[in-house]
Amino acid sequence: MKHSISAPGKVILFGEHAVVYGRPAIAAPLSQIRACAEVRLTDRPLTVLTEDIDRPPLRWPGARPDSNDPLERMTAIASQFFCAAPIKGEIAIRSNIPIARGLGSGAAVSAVLARAIAALLARELSPDDANALVYEVEKLHHGTPSGIDNTVVVYNKPIYFVKDRRMDFIRIARPMSLVLADTGVSALTRETVAAVRKLYHEQHARTQAAFDAIGAIAERAGRSIEIGDWAGLGELMTENHKLLQALAVSSPQLDRLVAAALDAGALGAKLSGGGRGGVIIALVDGDTSQPVQRGLLAAGAKNVYATAFGLT
Repeated sequence: MKHSISAPGKVILFGEHAVVYGRPAIAAPLSQIRACAEVRLTDRPLTVLTEDIDRPPLRWPGARPDSNDPLERMTAIASQFFCAAPIKGEIAIRSNIPIARGLGSGAAVSAVLARAIAALLARELSPDDANALVYEVEKLHHGTPSGIDNTVVVYNKPIYFVKDRRMDFIRIARPMSLVLADTGVSALTRETVAAVRKLYHEQHARTQAAFDAIGAIAERAGRSIEIGDWAGLGELMTENHKLLQALAVSSPQLDRLVAAALDAGALGAKLSGGGRGGVIIALVDGDTSQPVQRGLLAAGAKNVYATAFGLT
């Protein structure tokens, strides 16, 4: 037996950081960047190979559920979930999702590993169960994860999300086009989440007000997406970025790319993800996509990605 499994990256459109504190967020899968796993059944104990991740192979036995290694932890908790030990076979994982850029690389790798282990065991793994397993590993990446990365990656659909309360799949009225620009700067989400938590305790009232404003923007953005009001959506993006600046999670590189996108004709632009590095997103139309991509590269973006949602 040999077959392939994949999971997409993800992008947060609205609601970064505030989502951790119960405000809504909107996120969508990125189908053009993915983590993949090749699964092969053998008569030898499980080996997990990583072609694009700088780490040695993981070999069974030895995986511990309390490990700080994401692949080891997923292997252990998946084994416990299926009540299976030892596991035999080989899983080769590769990914073209940039790491530490807020694009869901950790969740995607965890998702394909969980599904690959299920395949080796010839067991079913429902989306709900996969989501729960990946969330456990997300705690290593984010400290106090909102759950949005694992949810978007596992279900592979745009979502409106409120932590521990609500998850709705979003209907996109008409195709929506984005350009993503990578600063080339790695930033660990758990560190920016911890920095915002510190700010929350030190300046509670001001931080709460920022969270409330970000949440209100996400609510309005959901309605704009459902009716296809891209001009209004772009304005909300730019407004959201200003609030993230106030939370001190932007950076000079991110601000420069946001400004370059707007100068080149984007309808709106903001950082996406934890901030202090990673990527910005710019809302564009058919006439502005190429000029915005050129403007972002000229402003120092290391890579740009064009993507669209709502295509049939």
